[in-house]
Amino acid sequence: MVLVCINFILKQSWHKWWSVLAHAAAAALFTGLMWPAAVRQSRSQIDAWLSDPGLMLDTSVVITIEVILQISFCLLSVNLMNSGKLKPSVIWSYRILRWFPGILIFGVLFSFLVCLIFAFPGMPFTLVAWSAAAVVFAVIAGGAWLMRLLFPDKESRLEMFFLTNALTGIVAVIATVNGQTAVSGVSEVDWRSLAGVLGLVAAGVLAGSSVRTARPFRRFLKNINNLKP
Repeated sequence: MVLVCINFILKQSWHKWWSVLAHAAAAALFTGLMWPAAVRQSRSQIDAWLSDPGLMLDTSVVITIEVILQISFCLLSVNLMNSGKLKPSVIWSYRILRWFPGILIFGVLFSFLVCLIFAFPGMPFTLVAWSAAAVVFAVIAGGAWLMRLLFPDKESRLEMFFLTNALTGIVAVIATVNGQTAVSGVSEVDWRSLAGVLGLVAAGVLAGSSVRTARPFRRFLKNINNLKP
């Protein structure tokens, strides 16, 4: 959950100040308006959710998909910074992923609100919820500004964003499986399946090598044609 918050704040450092304030306001409104659902939760119900292997495996899939999207943003950013003219599809993909804040942060904010309501019994629910909303707004807006101040270089922030997302994916899978595995291991080797996998790998290597060697050859033929009178 801490890594999800760090990833969300790091992602805001690529946006302008008005966009950061808009995202912070959306997260704060979500936190403040979700108190009716938060007060209906109970510790026993939350413990039952956390001990449900099926639900945890589904959660790990959602986390993995979001991590893949954020890592794709990192790779497209590197491609955008180091390449010349790019295809419009690549540029539009970068813009869409750049504006994708992530959905895991809303689950973290809801869990944060539930913990606060349990931590302050007897306090008005609305007061706890909107106080938490104010804290969320300040942390997101101030955190994005602090990230830019500490790491003014975009490359450094991009590298950190890539590493924290990779770590989030690894930790999330470990934390959500609860010792359960989707496929049980076997003691015998399926030689036919192994041969099929090796064949696919060999075909991919040959195809990649052919493309890699064909490009210089075509460039060589083009230069020869240009030299002809």
